[in-house]
Amino acid sequence: MAHDSLHHQQTLLKRPASPSFEGMEESSRKRQKEHVPDEVPGQEPSANVVDQEPVIDGGALVNGLAEELQCGCCAALVYRPVIVSPCQHFFCGSCCVQWIRNGGTNCPSCRGVSNIVTPFRALQPILDTLLLAAPHMSRTERERAQADELYKGGSSMRLPSPRSASPEPNINQSTEYARPCPHCSPDNAFGWSCPIPVSDPNTDVEHAWPVEDGLPPGHQHCGNCENLTAVQAPSTTKCDFCQVYFCGIEVQGRCVAAPLSTQSPHGMSDVGDLIQSADVYDCFDGNTVEVEIMLDYLTAQGITPRHIYREIVTHLQSQPGGFRPLIDLELFVDNHNVSPGVDPDPNAPRNRICRLCASEILLWGLRDWWVRERQKGFLEEDVMARKDCAEGQACPRQKDLDNHMIAPRPTDAANVSEAPPTNETDEASAQPPANILTPLPPISGLLQHL
Repeated sequence: MAHDSLHHQQTLLKRPASPSFEGMEESSRKRQKEHVPDEVPGQEPSANVVDQEPVIDGGALVNGLAEELQCGCCAALVYRPVIVSPCQHFFCGSCCVQWIRNGGTNCPSCRGVSNIVTPFRALQPILDTLLLAAPHMSRTERERAQADELYKGGSSMRLPSPRSASPEPNINQSTEYARPCPHCSPDNAFGWSCPIPVSDPNTDVEHAWPVEDGLPPGHQHCGNCENLTAVQAPSTTKCDFCQVYFCGIEVQGRCVAAPLSTQSPHGMSDVGDLIQSADVYDCFDGNTVEVEIMLDYLTAQGITPRHIYREIVTHLQSQPGGFRPLIDLELFVDNHNVSPGVDPDPNAPRNRICRLCASEILLWGLRDWWVRERQKGFLEEDVMARKDCAEGQACPRQKDLDNHMIAPRPTDAANVSEAPPTNETDEASAQPPANILTPLPPISGLLQHL
C-alpha cells in the first residue's frame, strides 16, 4: 500500500514534455536521412563522410595581406605603425611625423578632426609574421635607418589644432618703378607726409623712381610686406637686432618691431607650433624623448612659446654680456628678404625686436630654458628620477630609443686653466720643499771617478 502511494506521488511530480520536443526523435531521423548522400551505382557507400578542407594559396594570401597593410601616406608596407584617433587610420610613424611637421592638423587619410597618434602595437605582430613569410617585402636597411631618425617606436604624438591662415601682405609687384609708401601722398590718412615723396608710376611716370637706382632717399623696405616705408614716419619701427625697418601699417601685428617683452615669436603661437617645428627637435639634437617630455609639461602647465621667449629674454638681460653673444654668432643676419640697415653700435642696448628675430632667440635658448625649468622640480617623479647624462649634447646615445635626460652646458669656469701664483706666498708654496733630497747620480758615473 505504501509502495503504491509513493509511485502515485512520483507520477504527479513529473512534468509533461514540452510541445517543442514532441516528435524530436522522429524528425531527427528524417534529417539524418536527408543528409545521407546518394549512393553511386557500383560503389560501396562510405560509412563516414569527411568534408574536404579548402586549398589556400599562400602567395595570394601574403599579397592580399600586404596590400591591406599599406601606409596611407607612402603606399608601402607600414613600418613602425601608428594609429590616429578617433578615425583609427594607421600609418608609418615616420610618415606621420613628416605630416605633422609639414603643417598637418588632421588625419592624413580622411582629413577628419584628430588629436592624438598612438603606437599600433596590435598590428606589429602581424607585420612581423608577414615579413617572416615574405622577407622580400621588408624595407632596406637605409630606409629603416632614415625612418628611425624621424620616429622611434613606442612614443605617442599630437596633432596640433588647425589655425587660421595669415593675411597676405601687400607685396610690391612693380619691377620697373618704385611704388610710393603710404606717407608719400600729401593727403594721406596717417597725418604725416614724406619730406621727399615718391611719385606714383601710375599717375606720374616721368617723375617715378626707377627700381634700378636703388632705394629712394629717406625710404627702406618693410621687413614683412616688403613695401617702401618712410624711415622717419611715426609708424615706422626698426628692429635693433637685424636692423630692418617695418612700416607698421600694412599687416597689423606683423609689420612692426615691438618692444622685447611684448613681441610674439614668428610661427610660435602655441604648443602645436612647437610640435610642427623641426627646429625644436634640432635644438635637442634629435632627442625626441626629451622633446616629448617637454611638450607634455608645456601642455599640462599651459605654458605658451611666448612665455618661454619672455623668460629667455629676461635671463639674457641678466647676463653680463646680454645679447652680444647672439649678435657675435650672426644669429640675426639674413632673416628677411630685404636689405638691413647699419648697426651704429654693437654694444648699444636692444629695445625693439621683430617677430623673426624673436623666434631665433626662442630657438637658441629653448634647450637651456628647459634645463632650468626641470631644476624647479615641477615634473613627475619618474621623470625627475632619471639622471642627467654627463656628456650632454655630445653623447652619441641622444638619438637612441633609450634616451636619457640632457645635462646643462659646461660652465666657462670648468675650461679655465689654473692661474699662476700672484704673490710671494703663492710663489713660495709653488717651490718644492727644501728637505727633499736631490736624486743621486747613476752608479756608472760613480765608478768612472774611482
